[in-house]
Amino acid sequence: MSKGIPLTDADRSPWLESLQDGIREHLDRGEDVVVSCSALQLKYREILRAADGNYKPGSYATCRVKFVCLKASADVISERMKRRSMEGKHFMPVSLLQSQFDLLQIDEDEGITEVDATVEPDDIVHDTIAQFKEKLASTVAYF
Repeated sequence: MSKGIPLTDADRSPWLESLQDGIREHLDRGEDVVVSCSALQLKYREILRAADGNYKPGSYATCRVKFVCLKASADVISERMKRRSMEGKHFMPVSLLQSQFDLLQIDEDEGITEVDATVEPDDIVHDTIAQFKEKLASTVAYF
């Protein structure tokens, strides 16, 4: 990507499988883990969900691997990328941004938590935790 060439699925597979292995190690020890990556398509997220040994494809609600989508417009992200590139802190050229938006697939049935990425990072964390707590609370059965 740093050379302006989009990744292929063959490029992504080893990386996703490595992430899956790392997630599985933590889950198997009963630990929580947070991983930041761009799993833009359902098939990529399914690889990561498979880290939960009890996951059955399509049973998103019971899977221990959850996803957060940081939402911002292409203009906002483009400006951030340009700024980070000038600071030497970003590897991907802005010219590939549209290809990333084109790859993005989010199905409402997946239950992906969406958070406004234009707010301060601390607010993103707070909003994310609040949404997860709300979703978890709605799955608890009371007798």
